[in-house]
Amino acid sequence: MKFEGALTKMETENGSPIQYYLLLQNNFIHVNQLLNKTVTLSFLKYQCLHCGLDKPIYRQGFCKSCFFEVPQASDWVMHPELSKAHLGIEDRDLEYEKKVQIQPHIVYLANSSSVKVGVTRKSQVPTRWIDQGAHEAIEIVEVPNRYLAGITEVALKEHVSDKTNWRTMLKNEITEEDLVAWRTKLKPFIPEEAQPYFIENNIETHLDFPVLQYPEKPVSLNLEKTREYSGVLKGVKGQYLMFEDQTVFNIRGNEGLYIGITVVH
Repeated sequence: MKFEGALTKMETENGSPIQYYLLLQNNFIHVNQLLNKTVTLSFLKYQCLHCGLDKPIYRQGFCKSCFFEVPQASDWVMHPELSKAHLGIEDRDLEYEKKVQIQPHIVYLANSSSVKVGVTRKSQVPTRWIDQGAHEAIEIVEVPNRYLAGITEVALKEHVSDKTNWRTMLKNEITEEDLVAWRTKLKPFIPEEAQPYFIENNIETHLDFPVLQYPEKPVSLNLEKTREYSGVLKGVKGQYLMFEDQTVFNIRGNEGLYIGITVVH
């Protein structure tokens, strides 16, 4: 089987295990069905996710000029506390910013390599946790806009990490944590404006990834340099493909690469 197209992050469906789908221009691949098969990845060209041109990808799937122009790559995306749409203040495109920022947002705790705090739109639960490779997560605050979620995250990351160690996550070196206890411990540090939105009585969500073999020493594949790679797929976790020879490939980190995919049964 041969496929080609520009990479975008894999779509997911929560289940036991989670189902992964790679959407390409005129096709899609049910990635779970590729486990234990030899998969060849070939770098063909670039395709910016905004302008579609064959220009080197700068960040987040965009070429350099688009990255500094499109609202999807504004600073408030990575730093929610910079959101201003709720004040009617435009960054790059107020209509887009209102649509994304002024909707329910969740501040959560997730355990992927260790406990971390994060922010996501409510509509992205549990997708966001799956993308991070978290095996458990819990909502701690639900607020009406991105700004309130952002200032809550900033306050809480003084007391808990806001980063995932991707190597630890992929090796599945799990430390069991009581996220309900963590939520209680962090409650006093939630900013006053967000305290009314604290979630008291929910339980942890547990996630099950389709992995047959975890890498002991994961080595990240740079397809732009290697140009072609073949390996037996052994698992999918977060947005990573994991191969038998310890190679791992971050789909989300390579958005905008136009690649060929060949599968041998």
